[in-house]
Parts: sequence; C-alpha cells; structure tokens
Amino acid sequence: MTVLSDELSMLAGLASRLVAGTGAQQQIDEAKRRLDQPLRVAIAGKVKAGKSTLLNALVSERLAPTDAGECTTVVTWYRDGSTYRVTMHPHAGDPAQLPFTREEGSLNIDLRGTPTDQIERLEIEWPSTALSDVTLIDTPGIDSISTHLSDRTRDFLTPDDGASTTDAVLYLMRHLHASDVRFLEAFHDQETSRPSAINSIGILSRADEIGVGRLDALASARRISKRYGADPKIKRLCQTVIPVAGLLAETAGTLRQDEFRVLLMLAEADRSAVDPLMLTVDRFVNAETDLPITPIERSELLDRFGIFGVRLAFVLLRQGRATTSTELSNMLVDRSGLGELRRILHSHLTARSDVLRARSALLTFDRVVSSVPGVNSREFDVELERIMSSVHEFAEVQLLNAIRSGFVNMSEPDAERAERLLGTHGGLAHQRLGADQNTEAGELSRLAIGQHTYWQRLGENPLMPRETIEAARILTRTCEGLLAAGRAAQV
Repeated sequence: MTVLSDELSMLAGLASRLVAGTGAQQQIDEAKRRLDQPLRVAIAGKVKAGKSTLLNALVSERLAPTDAGECTTVVTWYRDGSTYRVTMHPHAGDPAQLPFTREEGSLNIDLRGTPTDQIERLEIEWPSTALSDVTLIDTPGIDSISTHLSDRTRDFLTPDDGASTTDAVLYLMRHLHASDVRFLEAFHDQETSRPSAINSIGILSRADEIGVGRLDALASARRISKRYGADPKIKRLCQTVIPVAGLLAETAGTLRQDEFRVLLMLAEADRSAVDPLMLTVDRFVNAETDLPITPIERSELLDRFGIFGVRLAFVLLRQGRATTSTELSNMLVDRSGLGELRRILHSHLTARSDVLRARSALLTFDRVVSSVPGVNSREFDVELERIMSSVHEFAEVQLLNAIRSGFVNMSEPDAERAERLLGTHGGLAHQRLGADQNTEAGELSRLAIGQHTYWQRLGENPLMPRETIEAARILTRTCEGLLAAGRAAQV
C-alpha cells in the first residue's frame, strides 16, 4: 500500500469507531468503497452550454438527451456496466429500474409518471470503455429561468452539508460571466479555505460559434481560452481552459456512411454550385441548386454538423486530406478539440484520480464525524490535519493553490516552473518536467535532477521569505518522487 492509502485506511478506521452504532456508519462505509470506484466527474454549466452534447462526444455514443425533455432536468450518472440498465434513485423510497428505448441515438427513459422533483438522480449503466475509468455526471443548467433546476445542480455540487459526491468538474462556459466565477468559487469553498484549481477544467463550449462558423473559428476560440486561463480569478479555480466544438465532436465520433456520401458529393461538385451554399445557414438549407441533394438532406446534415462542421468537412474532402469516412471522422474529432480534452482529462484528472478520490473521502469523513452529536472528535481532527499537511500529494495540491492565489511570493518564471512541476500541464513525469512524451528515461532523470538542484538551492537561501522556502522544499520532494519513480521503472 502507498503512504496515502495507509493514512486513509487509518483515518477511515478512526472515523468508523467514532460513529459506530449510529446511522452515520453507512456514510463512512460508502466513502471507503468510493476509493476503489472510477473517478466521478460532473459536467456543469449554464443552460444551452452544450453539456449533454459534450457527454455524448466523450462516450462516443448519443446517450444523453440534448432536447428540453424531462430527463435533462435531472442529475444523471453515466457509468460503465456489464449490461444496459437505467435506475431511478428517488429522494424517498427504494431505487427502481426504468424501461427505456433509443430514439435517434439518444435514450428515451420512461419515468413512469414520477415527478422530476422527487428524483434524486438517474443512474445509467452502459458497457463502454470510455466509462471504465471515469463516471460522467450530467447536471441541469445553472442560472435557469426555472430556478429550481439551477438549485438541483447547486445542491448536488455544492451541498449545504459540505461534501460533494463528485470528485472533479468540467465547467462549460460560452463566455466568461461573473456567475461562472461565483459557481466555481462555491464548488471549491466547500473543500478548502481557499478555492483550488486541482479538480476543475474550464471548457469554452460551442467554440465554433465564436467565429460564426468560419474555418478559423477554433483558432479564435483558442486565443480566447488562453486569455481566460490567464485571468487571475479563473487561474485559481481551473487547471486550464480549452475550446471544444461540442456538436462537431459528438457528430464526428458517430459519422454515418450516408452522411459521408453527401459530404463527398458536395466536395466533388463544381465550386460554382457549392460555394453559394456555404455562405450562410439559410442558403445551405433553402437555396435552389442542381446538386442531387435535397433540402431535407442538407437540413439534417446541418443539424448534425453545424455550418462549421459542414464547411470543415467540405475543405478536408476537397483537398484530399481525408478520403474515407474513418479518416474524416478522426480529423473532425481532432479539429473539434475533443482529442485535446480527452488528453487533458487523462493527464490532469484520471492520472491523479487517487489523490482526487482521497480528497473527496477525507471531506466526507470530516463532515460525517462532525455531524454526529456527542462525538469527541479531537483525535480525528488532529489526524486529519496531520494527513492534509504531511502527505505529499496533498501538500502539492495546497501549494498549487497557494501559488495561484498569490500566497507564495515567487517570480513569474519560478511560478510557471513550479506550476508545471505540480502538474498543471499533466501529472505524468514528462509533462511535469516539460519534456516530450517520447523522452527517454535517462533524459527525464537528468531533467529531474536539474529541477531538484534548483529548488533545493532556493530552499536553502536564507534571504527568501518563509513561504517561498517551504514551497521550494515541497517541490524538491516532488523531484525526489519523480527520480524514485524513474529508477523503479527502469528496474
């Protein structure tokens, strides 16, 4: 067992002894089981931000309904399973399996007349490799006209009792509003005395619409995302902000052969016949043309790809950069930003899932023990504080928070170097050291030694502020961990 798992096991045992014989024991047991389950990642954002569309893209199947039906107003969990099953968990009463069908790809769930305000959550089990390491949770839009829908998401992610059932959040924004910052601050306020970026990723959603569907729309969106990510308020709340064209990402992963045929027909047609169609959405659907493509086919293509996706597919096919439906699908997925999002999900979240799940468990233990009347929690509180301050994984989290919040006085180059070493560009060794993924182990060790020497010297400088010296010591320990891991990998 690792030091972290040993410490968690010890604290869980102490919490169990303190609440033994009370109803809180079940909550401690559930928190312990959660440590061995996939990472729970919630997808949140305002109404029409594209949450369900993004979930479908990540799973590579159209499961989540994207219309305004009843199920979009309920917190819905999507987890890997051995069979296809939908379970309703009501606020009161036992869970019940629900019948469902698939219509146009997405699930149509029969709630059997149950009012949505009586449903705590829906749980969808679906055999999927995309869900093997992570459970995705679709939430109702916040700041909805119907305030009770916003409240469902806020209560789920920022409950009054202080411990969320989710480990991380993908927060979708179409533009940066004050309400987005307030929500992220509320999500983190429950966890630490200051907001933390460790378990949040910001997504500039529907990024193709920023450039009005132009071919360079994603390039414009990347510049905006970079600016958002550098904003001090967002920087301390999100690890990064990336652009994703959700509709294109969803469609590209489920490209049908009949759609490819129509797109190829457009690409092979005379430019004089096609170019006028590509000018606007209205012309693409309604303009008269001699091409053997009906307005209905064009409308369906537009619904699936959006004007940006249609234009991009047209260019890729016409230039011969994609010649088959598989090649086109892969290129559209990559251009949509989905590939980058998947890489970031792995490097920033699932690669450090043990730490994120551990944080969630510690918060639950703390909440449960403090909620039981008459419990003398002094020993528990001391041990909890010791673990949070001494276990290196948590020390890294707290240091990243302190640097981004301005509590550690460092030069800008040192802060950038420290943040990378702490995993803001990914938790893998080559990402922490600023190297390419194909860098050999010997070179990674050399880079780690260089970083170790730098931070060790900084930590021994008596002229540095106390918090900077402590930060340097934590970073030195991080380098020692990278060196040890590198030596173990070569054995």
